[in-house]
Amino acid sequence: MKKYYWFLNFALIVTMLAVFLPVHPGSAQTGSTVYLPLVIGGSQPQQTDGRTVNIPYFSETNIISSPRFNQMAVFWYGQVTNNLNYSDVRIAYNDSELVVYIAQFDRRIFYNTASNGSDLENWDAVTLLLQTNGRGTAAPDANSFRFTAQMHETWNNVNLYRRAEQGNGSTWSTKSLVYTTTPGWRGIALNDNVDDRGWGMTFRIPFSSLGINGKPADGTQWKLGLVSYDRDSLAGPPLQSFSWPETGSTTQPATWGSLRFGMPAYSPPVSSNPQTLMVRQGENGASVPDVDAGGGSLCGQWAAPEYFPDWGITNNRAGKDYVVIQNQSEIADWPCYSKYYVTFPLNQVPAGKVIRSARLVMHQFGGSDPTNAYDSFVQVMSVGEDWQENTLNWNNAPYALENFASTRVGVLTVAPPWPGVAYEWDISRAVAQSYQSGTALSLVLYSADKPLHSGKYFVSSDAEDWNKTARPTLYVEYGTP
Repeated sequence: MKKYYWFLNFALIVTMLAVFLPVHPGSAQTGSTVYLPLVIGGSQPQQTDGRTVNIPYFSETNIISSPRFNQMAVFWYGQVTNNLNYSDVRIAYNDSELVVYIAQFDRRIFYNTASNGSDLENWDAVTLLLQTNGRGTAAPDANSFRFTAQMHETWNNVNLYRRAEQGNGSTWSTKSLVYTTTPGWRGIALNDNVDDRGWGMTFRIPFSSLGINGKPADGTQWKLGLVSYDRDSLAGPPLQSFSWPETGSTTQPATWGSLRFGMPAYSPPVSSNPQTLMVRQGENGASVPDVDAGGGSLCGQWAAPEYFPDWGITNNRAGKDYVVIQNQSEIADWPCYSKYYVTFPLNQVPAGKVIRSARLVMHQFGGSDPTNAYDSFVQVMSVGEDWQENTLNWNNAPYALENFASTRVGVLTVAPPWPGVAYEWDISRAVAQSYQSGTALSLVLYSADKPLHSGKYFVSSDAEDWNKTARPTLYVEYGTP
């Protein structure tokens, strides 16, 4: 049994909270280390077309094993139940290849020990979809590629558990392409009826295998899709598959999301008479709801020991005066993962103005075990769907619409001076998009850490009035066109 120790430092009050989460990783076979993501940058004011992932460039030859793993872009799809799976996705690129890692929260892990590559999707597997010209055609064309990998023991012949295909204008044709896949898992054993934690798959796709010389130019856009498949018994049948985007079809690239190489910069239109607006819970009548979803500082201990039945459908975080943002590469510890959602109204910005810049400011006051913790890269993304603080949970929380920026958040070994350590994210383009569409700004923050003890604790909108300065705050500078 493993134990995880956490501490909580609170502004003027120095307290220590020690709790532990029992997990049962058991024995494991893994072909690679597990890893996590991020993104860096500003933005630009055009509205996105559907779900978009802006992916970072790294010069490292092997991104997965490099220190940059925790800076890969992150997004997610699916749900956590006894019979449904959830996926965290990390993605980045270097000079020669696109790298995608998918971590699956999965209660039972089954693969075909006699696989010949023909029925990969009938077992625990994942499909990566790419269209390199970004056109979004109605059917797979010569620029469309489908890579499918089934979970398997690492000593098996990998070619029996994966398949590469290319579009021919109407459907998919199997192709012999150069690429690598690496599985990994955490649990007691594969192909048995004992609960496990989950599994992961790494895709490394050389650009040359896609007919591209060198890395794509900054700003290049492709189409991207993912489908995860589930099986929870040897007898079958296959269970429900789930995809990103939610309505994506493997045979229709037009239904896939967008992948953009690099982070676009924000270039505001020319304006004059700059004014700055502060938006914060309780200030000038502003209501800024926020809540975190996931395990929080207690690693979801309230759902122990099974976790799968209740962890993903429970809201027990609403109204708390702090929130937790946490992720890590160890899939066995997913009960500790936490995302943070917050919505800022923009109705105090007068009509007909130009958004010159905007920044989100949050105050950190503590984190997980400081003696073993590492810095985190916390990413901020926009959300396109409504949510409610009192009902939001991991399973019904909206997917990210687009990622905009990330900030390195450090480890606190002692309680900081009040009101905590301030961190900010440049979200100018996100605010410009919301303002232009006449909607409130809804955000989600998540991290892409690799090591354990990555949790970072921030003051929430529900902090008492004595601590209102530390509440999440949006600063918007606008001007007259």
